[in-house]
Amino acid sequence: MGFVLPTLFALLAACCNALATVLQRRAALTVEQSSGFRLRLVGDLLRRPVWLAGVLAMTAAGVWQAVALATGPLSLVQPLFVLELPLALLFASLVTRRRLPGAQVRDVSVVVAGLALALLSASPAGNRTRVSLDRWLPVLVGCAAAVLVLAAAGLRRPPGRARAGCLGAATAICFAVTAGLMKTAVHVLAEDGVTGFLTAWQTYGFAAAGVCAVLLLGHAMQGGPLVASQPALTLGDATVSLLLGVLVYEEHVRTGWWVLPELLGAGLVVGGVFGLATSGVSSA
Repeated sequence: MGFVLPTLFALLAACCNALATVLQRRAALTVEQSSGFRLRLVGDLLRRPVWLAGVLAMTAAGVWQAVALATGPLSLVQPLFVLELPLALLFASLVTRRRLPGAQVRDVSVVVAGLALALLSASPAGNRTRVSLDRWLPVLVGCAAAVLVLAAAGLRRPPGRARAGCLGAATAICFAVTAGLMKTAVHVLAEDGVTGFLTAWQTYGFAAAGVCAVLLLGHAMQGGPLVASQPALTLGDATVSLLLGVLVYEEHVRTGWWVLPELLGAGLVVGGVFGLATSGVSSA
């Protein structure tokens, strides 16, 4: 399907996700904070119209993401979600009616330029649609273990950057796994219809991972400032998704001398993201 369509659909999904992040964080700050993990938090949030608006935005993002994954490689689509952080900060500035500081504008520009350089240099290719369970199983076990460790580490810390960062990273892994399994499920739906979709294990796998991501997301948004949780979400999602694309779906990226601009672009993205994360702005 080429490069343009999946990129466009992924950008639409990133915009919706960024809006959802801002809305859900504002809702999360209106409920009672807890020191541990509690399912009741989701019920409390569902009674907030702002959170429900965020859920609708996230649903729209899921639709655009599914279309993007159906038309392009995982290693192209998911890294584009790095743009959620700049977009979330932009939307937050609009909601709070505060202009972004000049340093943040600079860092946003660095993220965008770095991502463009990295993806154009890597030129991700390949669109394998089916992956066997035995190939997925060790990956799923490893991801689940990492999520448990990060979630436990985050919940042991008081509200702040460390807590939000750990929970954001755990959420990122769940989102990456959701995308990886969704890619196959979408193709099953297109090729085998609703019956095939409802009988594919990947359908229930991405649904379970998505539920875990939503549960963790609420705690990450409540656990600390947006600029602590969002970098962990965006960088973590992009990194894990790239690994899933290459290792599980056997997608290809350029090697040789292309590695140099790829690393330069990745470095710019990381530098810009951490610049945003350490800018001292904690509202959203």
